[in-house]
Amino acid sequence: MDFRFNEEQEELRSIARAFLAENSGSEQVRSAMESELGWSEDLWNQLGSELGWASVQIPEAYGGLDLGYVELAALMEIAGEHLLCAPFFSSACLGANALLAAGSEAQKTELLPGIAEGQSRATLAHAGSGGGPGCPAVTPVWRREGGEFILDGTHSFVVDGHSADLLIVAARREGSQGAEGIGLFSVPGDTQGLERVALTTLDQTRRLARLDFTGVRVPESALLDGNDEAGAALERALQLSTIGLAAEQVGGAQRCLDMSVEYALEREQFGRAIGSFQSIKHKCADMMVAVEAARSAAYYAACVAAEGSDELPTCAALAAAECAEAYFRCASDAIQIHGGVGFTWEYDIHLHFKRAKAGETLLGEPAHHREFIAQEIGL
Repeated sequence: MDFRFNEEQEELRSIARAFLAENSGSEQVRSAMESELGWSEDLWNQLGSELGWASVQIPEAYGGLDLGYVELAALMEIAGEHLLCAPFFSSACLGANALLAAGSEAQKTELLPGIAEGQSRATLAHAGSGGGPGCPAVTPVWRREGGEFILDGTHSFVVDGHSADLLIVAARREGSQGAEGIGLFSVPGDTQGLERVALTTLDQTRRLARLDFTGVRVPESALLDGNDEAGAALERALQLSTIGLAAEQVGGAQRCLDMSVEYALEREQFGRAIGSFQSIKHKCADMMVAVEAARSAAYYAACVAAEGSDELPTCAALAAAECAEAYFRCASDAIQIHGGVGFTWEYDIHLHFKRAKAGETLLGEPAHHREFIAQEIGL
């Protein structure tokens, strides 16, 4: 594998960074996170429809750019740097990956072009009523009745679930456990019997929702690929989405390091910049090591995803654990370097701290992913 970005990838990163520097600065982020949606419709229209971010990994056959997973990870990293408030992660990672992993040819042809154009915002509901990672967390149930499926139960912590146009919903056959009996259903956001409630959460820059299904009826065609044993497809979609989240966390960690270095060179105590003190130097050096290790893990996993390697489950878990912990450590250390002002509203460090902490549990805690790796390698 060649871990250097090629010329086209560098150009993509440069354009993305310049665009978000102008359109997703501190003022725009704070305005978006306080809005009813939690993100700016104008900004998403530019990203999704004009710049094509939503279509980066979607194949050309379904209206996408088919650039690959490394390019998606690169955009996720830059989005993390700027605390992007937009349904980018939910639609381009969670929703699109679920459809690509589990959908039939006809379903992908019908649903993916809208996502690629940024006109249809999608997400994946998988965490059940109590949250948690993977198939065991799925608690809503499905049953057949005539030519329809009936869904009952609750999904919590659904990213952008309050505003998504299309929900890919995981539900299990009544009485099943683990990865057995899981089906993935395409459910429009305005379906009768579905109640969506935006949750009050730690991270104001990323909206989560609770979805309550009470006798929700969907046609047989809603079951992705007609497969009521889609546990493996759900796990693959979550693994791919985990890599996207890991890349975003790398961007956030890098931004925390950059802000810390900048502040340490400006802030003076005892007649000298605090960055000249050995303790601050060591903390910044440790942050840089953490960022570089996390970046290596995230992009190796992205390369594995792009190549379709069997290493995907292990590499995704490694990236998830490494990047989540690196981001939280960098955000925590950045607050220490900033001192008392780190938690004040005027500085963005506290926003990164909240996103880092919330992101640790979004698709599984680091301990869960480490346990998975240990099992995979036979420890």
